[in-house]
Amino acid sequence: MRRTAILIVPMLAAALLLSCRKSGPNVAAGPRPYTIATIVKLDGIAWFERMREGVQRFGRETGHKCFLLGPAQADAALQVQIIEDVIAQGVDAICVVPFSVEALEPVLRKARSQGIVVVSHEASNQVNTDAIIEPFDNLAYGAHLMDHLAHHMGASGQYAVFVGSLTSKSHNEWIDGAIARQKGKYPQMELVTERIEEYDNQNTAYEKTKELIRAYPELKGIQGSASTTAAGAGLAVEEKGLQEKLAVVGSGLVSQCRQYLVSGSTKLISFWDPADAGYVMNKIAVMLLEGKRPSDGLDLGVPGYTQLRQDTEKPNLFYGSAWVDVTRQNMDAYNF
Repeated sequence: MRRTAILIVPMLAAALLLSCRKSGPNVAAGPRPYTIATIVKLDGIAWFERMREGVQRFGRETGHKCFLLGPAQADAALQVQIIEDVIAQGVDAICVVPFSVEALEPVLRKARSQGIVVVSHEASNQVNTDAIIEPFDNLAYGAHLMDHLAHHMGASGQYAVFVGSLTSKSHNEWIDGAIARQKGKYPQMELVTERIEEYDNQNTAYEKTKELIRAYPELKGIQGSASTTAAGAGLAVEEKGLQEKLAVVGSGLVSQCRQYLVSGSTKLISFWDPADAGYVMNKIAVMLLEGKRPSDGLDLGVPGYTQLRQDTEKPNLFYGSAWVDVTRQNMDAYNF
């Protein structure tokens, strides 16, 4: 009996320690290494490989255990399962780039109920999160890309728009901003079809662009959202020799789009550095774990995030000013 009692005491102490550690979100626990999981839409593509670099850099610089995971295909259910797994592992914080904001709400609610801090990105309407960090105002970014597309189209003619998914909040906000700008400023342009999903898959973007070209032989423009569209559509335009007739603009990375920028089949790409986004998500997670709240004007010490703007209606939503435009002329300044 005495031996049993001796064993029970440390077990109770350990349970009490765990209870204190997970007593609620944003509770300061003193300086110690935290475990932070960054969960992305899709692993293995250039965008999120670059984000992994920023996550790992934050871990090296701070001593926290920071890692990035994502499903092998763009699928909300697979992303939910990965989040379930890291909850079971007892991580301190989850940084997430949702494939579907709505699909993740229950599992993120579960995480927060267990005292896990949640930071979201590309998810301005996320409910079950402690903070949302957007690289910029999404409607303004979409309008900005539309200005470039209109320039290359001569402000007239048929165009089409792509999203990674109809459930991707940021992609659809960009397109909302683009269409509003077109209707208000470029009335001679015509959207020929509904938003086209390509599921963050470059080959799907390529195949669907070929279908568009066949269906709309007078098509003059394509605006992409997922990082894979500009390259996939660019390849289709290049193969058809339509560089002078059909303009492609959208989000993307130089590593994906270099040959299409050179050939002119993709006119312009814009991006925010995914490495910086991964870094600042993890930095905000640590702030929250230490009991600090981000605020309007906060300087995170990262380009594009030196003066955050706090949303007036949703106080846990913050915007940076991080977009970068790249053409054939300046692409050599970027090595990713």
